[in-house]
Amino acid sequence: MLLAGLTEEQAAELLFDWEFWARPEQLPPPGDWLTWLILTGRGWGKSRTGAEWVRDQHERYGAVRTALVGATAADVRDVMIEGPSGLLACYPPNKRPQYEPSKRRLTWPNGSVAFSYSADEPDRLRGPAHDTAWCDEICTWRRGEDTWSNLALGMRIGSNPRVVVTTTPRPIKLLKQIMAQAGTVTTRGALQENLVNLAPSYVAQIVGRYKGTRLGRQEIAGEILDDVPGALWTREMLDACRVDQWPDLLRVVVAIDPAVTSGDNSDDTGIVVAGLGYDGHGYVMADLTCHVSPGEWATRAVNGYVEYHADRIVGEVNNGGDMVETTIRTVDSRVPYKAVHASRGKRSRAEPVAALYEQGRAHHVGLPQFLDLEDQMCNFVPDSMAGSPDRVDALVWALTELMLGEPQMQRQSIRLVEPVSTI
Repeated sequence: MLLAGLTEEQAAELLFDWEFWARPEQLPPPGDWLTWLILTGRGWGKSRTGAEWVRDQHERYGAVRTALVGATAADVRDVMIEGPSGLLACYPPNKRPQYEPSKRRLTWPNGSVAFSYSADEPDRLRGPAHDTAWCDEICTWRRGEDTWSNLALGMRIGSNPRVVVTTTPRPIKLLKQIMAQAGTVTTRGALQENLVNLAPSYVAQIVGRYKGTRLGRQEIAGEILDDVPGALWTREMLDACRVDQWPDLLRVVVAIDPAVTSGDNSDDTGIVVAGLGYDGHGYVMADLTCHVSPGEWATRAVNGYVEYHADRIVGEVNNGGDMVETTIRTVDSRVPYKAVHASRGKRSRAEPVAALYEQGRAHHVGLPQFLDLEDQMCNFVPDSMAGSPDRVDALVWALTELMLGEPQMQRQSIRLVEPVSTI
């Protein structure tokens, strides 16, 4: 009845009144947040939500410079700006900002501007400063971490710089980092919340085809699916074993899985620090894995030995022979070192360590520093994983040394000298 009493002009204005049409979860959350992460399935309305937020920042709050960042230049143009749920569609035709595709720029009547950027070219974000940003589908960004870092460093003008991120989830490092950052507020949602605005044929086809599948849970329900069938570790297992700090420790070791070569295309050198508590549990204390020259990773390992008051460095000698010990000795000849040889396959070595986690006897201390390690653990399917699981191998050597005893490995040599206190 209320709508029936509107004039034609009022009805036309109401069509573009986002606060009237939006669901409550599509409106900005309260509080002093820095990043609003809209993590939903397809069809939820996240693109329109991001576009309307940018419009609101320019019209109501006087945003000065906005960054519009998508996976490719075409995505920014076709989805974020010109798309049916893009920025231009949020305005009546006679009130739209001026769009200049050749300059990658939109200009509002008040003089504020928005520029488009592609995650294929992160360096374009290296210099410009912004007070507002909308990032779309970050889980598909080819150079995501570089793009996000450059954007974050440029969010430095205005009284309250803010970023909205709209994406369908995938289990990638960048997404987890954003979720873990202080100042991030996350909105979750699924396609079913927006059925009234979707074509019935689309809903029937998509939901009917993918309902109950892993892909459907990710793309329709907006779930982050980390578990890989056949992997020895799961996210739930790791989270259940996580602790805030380690207790008094009986032993600490630094384990190294060396890269065979040191070129740009070589594997990382896995370096993991772990300790054995007086409670009989293992505690993973640090992941120092790196992609550097032998001298540099040896220095990092010895520094870890000193920093965490370790009593030994353990190194695999399968690929490098005596190279690991020799390289360590060039950094400090007095560090206690033990060489170990992989006499069994990766599955046979890793399964007993995975069992420690299942039993609740192995723990990761904290979260952020282990994102890469945990990604590799939860994607480690023995006998089928492409590439070298460098971090996992170092972890396995560390916990084997601490908790599983000599029968679990073929002992090659042990050379102990007085520990060093400084480097």
